Amino acid sequence: MSSTGKIVKVAGPLVVAENMEDSRMFDIVYVSDKKLMGEIIELNEDLASIQVYEETEGIGVGEPVYQSGEPLTVELGPGMIQSIYDGIQRPLNDIYEKAGDFIARGITAAALNRERKWKFEPLSKKGDIVGHGDFLGYVDETEIVKHYIMVPEGVSGEIKSIKAGDFTVEDTVAIIKSENGDVEVTMMQKWPVRKPRPYLNKLTPDMPLFTGQRIIDMLFPIAKGGTACIPGPFGSGKTVIQHQLAKWADAEIIVYIGCGERGNEMTDVLMEFPELVDPKSGVPLMKRTVLIANTSNMPVAAREASVYTGITIAEYFRDMGYSVALMADSTSRWAEAMREISGRLEEMPGEEGYPAYLGARLASFYERAGMVNCLTTTGEQRKGALSVIGAVSPPGGDLSDPVVQATLRVVKVFWSLEAHLAYSRQFPAISWLNSYSLYIENIRDYITEKVHEDYFDLRAEAMKILEKESELEEIVRLVGIDALSGQDRLILLTARMIREDFLHQIAYHEIDTYSSVEKQYKMMSVIIYFYNQADRYLKMNVDIRDIENMKVKDKIARMKYVKDKDIDEIDRIKEDIDKELSSMTEE
Repeated sequence: MSSTGKIVKVAGPLVVAENMEDSRMFDIVYVSDKKLMGEIIELNEDLASIQVYEETEGIGVGEPVYQSGEPLTVELGPGMIQSIYDGIQRPLNDIYEKAGDFIARGITAAALNRERKWKFEPLSKKGDIVGHGDFLGYVDETEIVKHYIMVPEGVSGEIKSIKAGDFTVEDTVAIIKSENGDVEVTMMQKWPVRKPRPYLNKLTPDMPLFTGQRIIDMLFPIAKGGTACIPGPFGSGKTVIQHQLAKWADAEIIVYIGCGERGNEMTDVLMEFPELVDPKSGVPLMKRTVLIANTSNMPVAAREASVYTGITIAEYFRDMGYSVALMADSTSRWAEAMREISGRLEEMPGEEGYPAYLGARLASFYERAGMVNCLTTTGEQRKGALSVIGAVSPPGGDLSDPVVQATLRVVKVFWSLEAHLAYSRQFPAISWLNSYSLYIENIRDYITEKVHEDYFDLRAEAMKILEKESELEEIVRLVGIDALSGQDRLILLTARMIREDFLHQIAYHEIDTYSSVEKQYKMMSVIIYFYNQADRYLKMNVDIRDIENMKVKDKIARMKYVKDKDIDEIDRIKEDIDKELSSMTEE
């Protein structure tokens, strides 16, 4: 590092330094003798504007700025799973041991443990020709995650030597003979966070990402490699939904970014995840999770870095052929950090003070999602998927907020949270009338083949009933329910079943917190079966009041608490519906 720069201005997290002619955009620098980490975000002749990732209190004009000559990078290798990092990939557990409860300014810690040894098992052998992205071997990082060691960027050639055994992330595990000489390969590689990791080609996302949340999987599904947005006002349950998705989504790796959210919400994640058991593997969920914590009391500038740090780690696991789900909670806080830095740079403000490049930054983040053919030179196709789900917190729940609108332009799933649903205790508070998914046609073939051929017919019927209910509500308010016909009252009854017995899901209930897709299908088929049969009997002059008072409604209401091993009990409810309805005609 060279000390060529000198501070000429300090404005909160923004520091301006002179004598920075040799600098480049997005280079990392270290501000003052406290070595506060920062990133160059504007260059003007010999002046460099630096966003500092730590508190700048006590920093003065004339203090030195040390240049690193490198962009912000992350360390990628064994040891990331089960870790909790801050926005610039400092491990918070190590910092806690060094400095206590609060992060001391200027403190550094290696992202990957340099002393721990991992058992490396080679997959390639001496004499093999390899290139960027090929597997050299693997490490069993946890019981359910095989961490594949890949050939780093810019390296290709013949393997001169490769060895099995216990190594640290800095030990050489293979030597590759390349055109430029021998290259020693370790289990760790570095990658600049603002540069997307390469792949062979992008594919159409055609596999659903099942989440265990009924309103999402049945009505507004997301595909593996897809993008989704969760906007909603304060208290509507954005974070709980993000937690639910992180816990139960059908992905092999979870990267959870707490970007500017409350510290106690990240604490909930840390307390819950080691205790929760993954329904597929039977091991704690933490064994497949990486956490990035940049809470609301941490420096503003690091929020932007946390988003890029998280998605680079997610891309790395995608390149191994894994399905990765990234949760960003919330991108509004990231946008607010951009607005603050932009204001201090005295840039021309855009809508509501956000920078003019807000839409471009959000798009560049979400566009890093996708299902891809991973980079490899062996000829064997390896698919990986990175799904990105971002929460947005518009002020007062206003969906015309620039962050919401910019996000909606680039994502294909919109889960609209509404305050009135949350206040009426309808959780998840996702509006079934305002939300949408553009992946339904993509995943139709997969669902009809793997789940059931009439899955989407049930979905269409349920949506039709819910839409009809919203039309009838105004009439009910004006003239009362008794003025409606039997068919209309049946629609209201069935819509209430769909809302309360199917869409309503208790995140903290031992059984109801997660519903398999088979259980969801059976539950919806029972409700639609009830509707169709009741409609048939109405036409046979059965009184609607008798249908509204049917005892089988209690069994339908309790379907959500049936365990997966007892799932056949749900099918038997159809027999009870038939018995009770047929008894009415006999009377």
